[in-house]
Amino acid sequence: MTEMELYDLWCSNVSGEPDLLEELKSIKGDKEAINDRFYRDLEFGTGGLRGVIGAGSNRMNVFTIRRATQGFADYLNQEYKNPSVAISFDSRIKSDIFSKAAAEVLAANGIKVHIYKELMPTPCLSFAVRQLKCQGGIMVTASHNPAKYNGYKVYGEDGCQITLRGAEIVLEKINSHDYFTGIKSSSFDEELAKGNISYIGDDVIEAFYQNVLNEGINTDLCASSGLKVVYTPLNGTGNKPVREILKRIGISDVTIVKEQENPDGHFTTCPYPNPEIREALEVGLRYCNEVKPDLLLATDPDCDRVGIAVPDGKGGYALFSGNEVGAMLLEYICEQRIKKGTMPKNPVAVKTIVTTDIASLIAKEYGVEIINVLTGFKFIGEQIGLLEEKGEENRYIFGFEESYGYLSGAYVRDKDAVNASMLICEMAAYYRTQGISLIQARENMYKKYGVFYQTLYSFEFDGESGMKRMNEIMSDIRTNPFDSIGGLKVVKFEDYKQSTSKDIATGKVTELTLPKSNVLAFYLEGGCKAIIRPSGTEPKIKTYLTAKASTHDEAAAIEQKLYGDFTKCMK
Repeated sequence: MTEMELYDLWCSNVSGEPDLLEELKSIKGDKEAINDRFYRDLEFGTGGLRGVIGAGSNRMNVFTIRRATQGFADYLNQEYKNPSVAISFDSRIKSDIFSKAAAEVLAANGIKVHIYKELMPTPCLSFAVRQLKCQGGIMVTASHNPAKYNGYKVYGEDGCQITLRGAEIVLEKINSHDYFTGIKSSSFDEELAKGNISYIGDDVIEAFYQNVLNEGINTDLCASSGLKVVYTPLNGTGNKPVREILKRIGISDVTIVKEQENPDGHFTTCPYPNPEIREALEVGLRYCNEVKPDLLLATDPDCDRVGIAVPDGKGGYALFSGNEVGAMLLEYICEQRIKKGTMPKNPVAVKTIVTTDIASLIAKEYGVEIINVLTGFKFIGEQIGLLEEKGEENRYIFGFEESYGYLSGAYVRDKDAVNASMLICEMAAYYRTQGISLIQARENMYKKYGVFYQTLYSFEFDGESGMKRMNEIMSDIRTNPFDSIGGLKVVKFEDYKQSTSKDIATGKVTELTLPKSNVLAFYLEGGCKAIIRPSGTEPKIKTYLTAKASTHDEAAAIEQKLYGDFTKCMK
């Protein structure tokens, strides 16, 4: 069908959703607006769906949700006998509506549904899948995207986001359905009364809390440490669980950012609710200027990422990167578990390929095996699962990615900002009792291992033409790879789509063992690095730069030269 034919079809079939019909009527005759909504189906990637909320096949709405869920239901009924699914949702616009729509389709397909009564974090969804022995899970969230977005993440029975194989089968099932016929659905309230849909109980939430608390190392020091915290859940799901965990470990001096305390999918005080960027923390930083805490803590809307800011010693507050926090947590966990005698034999830590290489030096210092995986926390979760298959999940001590995701336990298979918030506060409390600030602890780490200065730049390419340009850029760089970047020679070039690693000096090509992925990595002289990949959820090319030097200023100067070269080719 053409975009106009699809537009007419939707106009004839969405009368039950007045807001969608009104939107379609408002763009009548606007070819560009119609094309943007119908030039493709919203892509079901390895994690699920993510897109702008609205009418059309390229938008998040109850029809795209129902169609995706029908495909997921077909997959589950093919793979399992009497499957069940856990569902959670965040504070985003229509998240509760989308979660109920998914539950109605699953129940109509004979699949038992366990759904949280209220919004809950992504790690709580992963935990519920495992705790309730479900065969799948659905988390309705767009993570840290702006308010106009929502999303739908699909999980397997292991609590990880669905495997590549599973995603391919689900996509095939989805594509066998249109949006308005052949999709089974039922009444949420009727299915609830029948017991085909049930609410997840407080016992599951309490079990999650206990598993988080079990990951503490020095929580006994927290109550007497005098640690002062400002916390913002950025109008998301972290408000209750993070505050509960901090209370239980004895962190009582917690000031909540009132403007961002309660759920609000419009995110009026932080249009881009991403703790990776300063804009999202601005309101919290204003609180810091008054309260003067030891730590600002900010979790994203689905509470799987956490960002921090700490006193910089000059009267202001410094934001730490995800790489820095992850590396500091890794060293803290290693050092303290060895000191406490709780370090397992042959310990393992896991990070993604775009995450700081300082982790490898820290792991070596403490005798920890470091495993590198593709971008995406599900690959970290996969490694925990492989250990579990051998009865060795206790070897896993920590996993993290540069995008502010951390996990220290095997009880869930996704990043967990509840767990990470506890560990960060515990680490800060411990150092405080030693007379060390977090800014000093970071400097101590860099003196020991060298300064690794990492940055992430996202180059946006909107619309159909933007997607085409993204593909052209990746193809051009793959075909004609850089021989130098920022004045530094390339010593090794890796193409994860072709599974090749080439040593530039010798010309020797070896095979990469990780799954194929559209990622290009350039290793530069002096330990510097540049990695580029298209985002799997947004119309962006992401560029990860690493500058290594003996001082922060030297590293920052190198990084700017690296960045200058990349801006030239991203046009």
